[in-house]
Amino acid sequence: MSVPTRFRAFRIHEDRDHDGNRIHRAGVEDIALDDLSPGELVVRVAYSSVNYKDALAGTGKGRILKRFPLVGGIDVAGHVVASTDARFREGDAVLCVGAWLSETRDGGYAQYARLEAANTVPLPAGLDLREAMILGTAGFTAGLALLRMQDNHQSPELGPIAVTGATGGVGMLAVAILARAGYEVHAISGKLEHAAFLQSLGARRVLGRDALSASQRPLENAIWGGAIDTVGGAMLAALTRTTLPCGNIAVCGLAGGHGLDTTVMPLILRGVSLLGVATTSPPHAQRLAVWERLGGPWKPAMLDAMGTRTVGLDGLADVFPAMLAGSSFGRTLVRL
Repeated sequence: MSVPTRFRAFRIHEDRDHDGNRIHRAGVEDIALDDLSPGELVVRVAYSSVNYKDALAGTGKGRILKRFPLVGGIDVAGHVVASTDARFREGDAVLCVGAWLSETRDGGYAQYARLEAANTVPLPAGLDLREAMILGTAGFTAGLALLRMQDNHQSPELGPIAVTGATGGVGMLAVAILARAGYEVHAISGKLEHAAFLQSLGARRVLGRDALSASQRPLENAIWGGAIDTVGGAMLAALTRTTLPCGNIAVCGLAGGHGLDTTVMPLILRGVSLLGVATTSPPHAQRLAVWERLGGPWKPAMLDAMGTRTVGLDGLADVFPAMLAGSSFGRTLVRL
């Protein structure tokens, strides 16, 4: 399949005014294949998705991009149209999330993408391209968090798993993935109006933010066998004080702040472990392991219901502000 001479992409620029001040500029434009970052694979993009990081990059509200201009979008799913890597052939369905897309490399908000083979995985059995992007970086983050916890001996027998920021993209998918993996899930959210939906995803209990004590005592009554934390800050600190012995807390977000004011007491008296979750560049074998599970035993039962909105490239500018304002719900797909 040949690639058109020009195709559409949502591209992000940074200009300078006469005083040297940064001027953010982003929108849909026509580009050529040679405008894209180098890579062994050329992929005709079927779907991408919108993550909080994409909204920051697309509006210039966050310093996400390390060079300009770049195509936005940290998720890609589509079909290979050309490959110089023997592991991939024309027609293969593939996906790529993270991998420095929309940071140092052109991302998925384009009709065609050029990807590095080392960070691209075959579409796993059990998922179609749309489902893969409902999961996207958010689902991969939640899956990688659970994989890291299980590698450190987390099991359902240790007790319920708390999920903070449970109505966000990562949190919502974490609830569903943990439930499918056999864990009792306690969803913690500031949007209790969505409690019924979280329960439909598999949450045994839905709790408000006040479930995490604001006390500054080194240790509180232990409640949870572990946690997936998407918030950071005071909520993460409270989780360290309320996690049962030998529990793991997988840390993958900072919506509540990047600071962590706690003590070593939970770590040295209860054996609590803090596990960092970085989705940008995990080893390829880890990527494959997570996606194999996401397409199989961890696949959320209500995955389709989580894809609450689908837009084209022209709709991105309207989606970003709502996401940054915290008024979006569910996963937004971008159909190319």
